[in-house]
Amino acid sequence: MKFIKKYLKFFIGIAVLLLVIIVFFFAQHSGDLEGSNLKKWRSASLESRSAAVKILIASDDNNELLVQCVDKIASLPESGEMAVRDAVSLCYTGVQLKENN
Repeated sequence: MKFIKKYLKFFIGIAVLLLVIIVFFFAQHSGDLEGSNLKKWRSASLESRSAAVKILIASDDNNELLVQCVDKIASLPESGEMAVRDAVSLCYTGVQLKENN
């Protein structure tokens, strides 16, 4: 009986550990566009691109312009690993500078 209890506890522990690893893996690879790179941006739909920009800048101002700007950055060679949030931030800063001049 002790033998069965020992191995049962062991298998339950392994199952819990695997469950935690799987949940962590899926949490890291979530489907949000805001936290991904520009490779995923290129394959996303226009609606999800627009929604990501709205979330990242917390405004509807210049949304189309910012989406076009990030599209332009994404079309550059070797830009696939750049984070979407960095590209949106760069474009948003450029728009703000242009508005202030």
